[in-house]
Amino acid sequence: MANSKTVTILKALADPVRLRLFYLLSLGDELCVCHLTEALELPQSTISRHLALLRHASLVSTRRDGKWVYYRMTDETPESLVAFVESNLDTTQSADARRLSIRLKSCK
Repeated sequence: MANSKTVTILKALADPVRLRLFYLLSLGDELCVCHLTEALELPQSTISRHLALLRHASLVSTRRDGKWVYYRMTDETPESLVAFVESNLDTTQSADARRLSIRLKSCK
């Protein structure tokens, strides 16, 4: 039987939006909600709600800088899980990554 942490992680990734967020954060950059909102083309409230569930599963952590909250993968996130998600990309996740790249370039 799976332990409760494993079940929590798998439940967190069972939603397509959270899986898309997980993938973008697995690319290694620390990202604010505004970056993720533009990349996924979803409202800020939706992104924040899904990030909270990923945080509850200890897959992402936060850092506050003034009014901005930045998200990144935790050290606890299993590398095998990241590799699995990356090896099973679909066109939606690829499009998200392209939009994120464009957004990050415009911030520089």
